[in-house]
Order: sequence, then C-alpha cells, then structure tokens
Amino acid sequence: MSPSDQTRLLLVEDVPQVAQYVRGLLNSQASMKLVDVISDGAKVLGQAGQLRPDVILVDALLQGRIKGPQLVEQLRQSGLGMPVIMLTVPQQPVTVNAEQGVHGVLTMPFSGYDLVTQVNQVRKDYLEANSVGASRVISVFAPKGGVGKTTIAFNLACAIGQLDQRTVLIDGSLQFGDLRSLLKVPADAPSILDLPTDRIAESDLQDVLWRDPSGIDILLAPPRMEMAEMVTTRDVDKVLSLLRRVYQAIVIDMSPAVSDLNLAFLDASDTIVEIVTYDSTTIHNTIALADTFRVIGYPATKVQYLVNRADSSGGIRADDLARALGRRPEHSIPSDGLLVVQSNNEGLPFVLANPGAQISQDVVKIATVLMATRQPVAARR
Repeated sequence: MSPSDQTRLLLVEDVPQVAQYVRGLLNSQASMKLVDVISDGAKVLGQAGQLRPDVILVDALLQGRIKGPQLVEQLRQSGLGMPVIMLTVPQQPVTVNAEQGVHGVLTMPFSGYDLVTQVNQVRKDYLEANSVGASRVISVFAPKGGVGKTTIAFNLACAIGQLDQRTVLIDGSLQFGDLRSLLKVPADAPSILDLPTDRIAESDLQDVLWRDPSGIDILLAPPRMEMAEMVTTRDVDKVLSLLRRVYQAIVIDMSPAVSDLNLAFLDASDTIVEIVTYDSTTIHNTIALADTFRVIGYPATKVQYLVNRADSSGGIRADDLARALGRRPEHSIPSDGLLVVQSNNEGLPFVLANPGAQISQDVVKIATVLMATRQPVAARR
C-alpha cells in the first residue's frame, strides 16, 4: 500500500508508555500511519492545521495547561474539520457525542483490531455527516475529447464567481494541463505539485493558486506530462478537503478517462456535469459511462447531462438522444463558434466577454441551478 493511501493519525498523549503502546499497535497496520505524537495540548491546534491528519486521538486524561476535554472543545470550535477519538480507561468513561466534538471512544486496553475498526468507522461516519456543507464540488466530465469540456468548465466557474460565490477551478486534466493552454499560463506557474505533501494549510494556497483576471482562482495541473504521475489519490483528497473550507464552489475540469485519480474527484463531487453532443460516438461512450456509474454506485441524480452545441443536431433528434440516455438532459447550450473561438484565443471567458449572448445566458442559468442544488455526495460503495 502506498503511504499516500494510508489513514493519517495524530496522537495527543503525555504518557510515554501509552504512546509507545499505540505505536506498537500501528506498526503492524499498513493502512494507517501515525504522523506525530504531541504531549502538549497547547501545540495541537497549530500542528493539526499543518499536518492535516484524518483522525486525531486524544487522551481523555491529558494533563498540563490544557486538559483532554478542553482540547476536544478547542478542536471542535477551530473548524479544522477533523474527527476526534478519545482514549480513556474503564474508571473514567467517556460518552460519544459528535456535537461536543467526541466522535469515538477507545477504552484501554484495546487491540490493533479495535483501533483500526474504530478509526475507520469514525472517519467514514464523519465524512458522510459532513459531505454536504457550505461548498459545492462540481465536476465537468466527458467520456470523449473534443466536446468543449474545458471551455464549459472555465465559463461555468466564472459564471458561478459572478454569483458572488468564492470559486476555485481545478485543472483535473493532470497530464495535458488543458487550462494552462487555454489561459496561456506561464510554464513556471505553480501547480498542484507545489502544495506540500504532508503539510497543507490555508496560507499555502496563496502561493500556489493562479488568480485569473475573471476573479476566480485556479489550481493548475503540472507543467509536464510525466509529472502527473506524482499526484496521488491521497493528494486529491487532501486538496479537496482544504478547498472545501475556503471556497463556496469548486469546479473540476476532468480528463476523459475513468482512472483512480478521476474517481477520487468524482467520488468527492456533489454533481457531475457530463457533456454530451449530437455525435454518435459521444452518445455511445456516454451510455457506456452511465452503466459504469451504476456499477460504481452513483445514483442517477448525481449526474446532470449538458448538451453542448444543442442547435447542431447533425440529424439526431432530441427525442432520440433522450431515449438513448434514458432521460432528457437537464441542460443545453447553443453553438456560438465566433464568440467561443475568439474568447478562447484571447484566454477570456465568453460569459464575461459577451454576457448578453444566448450561450452566456444559458451558462449563467446552469450555474444558478447547480449552486441551488443540494444533494449528498455519493461515494463508491
């Protein structure tokens, strides 16, 4: 198992024997990694913000200036978004109360199995309970290239930004960096690889995100193809977790593939906007992808179809497309080759270059609908 796929734990423990006991249990658990042991409760908030652990273990009997229960309350109020498991003894029982910041309890002595089971359950429950928050994650996806996906993702993000929503656009085309090309970004501009591997804080974003003149922030793909292999699913999880706390809208321009990295993006998405055109190959691939999504466990409501170039049917009727998809597409935008090509050549969003155009108005309408939609994230089962 790659270290990037491990569940990362932070232990707050001032008794060396207990800390060593937990270390010993985790030595044989390849799925988990102990990122640090902190004995001083006063240092936990700062370190947790830097280390970004998945779960924090706190000794209920922690001594010092900040006691265990007090630390749990501080973590709850901090908004770091990390579940807490309290370690205790039979003589000092602790009650699980997520509203008070206690998401799980382990009573000593406990086995490695007890530890792994509790951590996994607490993490799963916490992610499910917090999957819908103030932010929205929207993936723009297509099972075939050449359908206008990147242009739509860029303009959709800009349209959401115009709704007074703090918006970030992620270049999920990690190998080819489609947004780098579209926006004519310098080759030395920072990318997702410039985020620290183990320590990601909100302050780190300022030096990594590209600020577009349209007002949105962009997390770029690596500058060279081979660098895409350096991005792991664990990196995707960490980045999205952080961006959810900072932005109201996260738009992801996906690459046309069903890979582990793309599934990490899709799993975390509230809505998948799937681009389809009146093209037989695109329609065939879209149907095949729908079958894959059903096998994965995504509900049909997680996907919303957007017909691009809807006024260029190429002889395929709208009813035939709806019949092939099993439902009518939720959205559509017309062709406007002159505006779109000119805007792309200038690296500008057409929704701002000509907001009165029908295509611009349709994209703004889609943005409004997507931001008003509230549905739980459906991860793979």
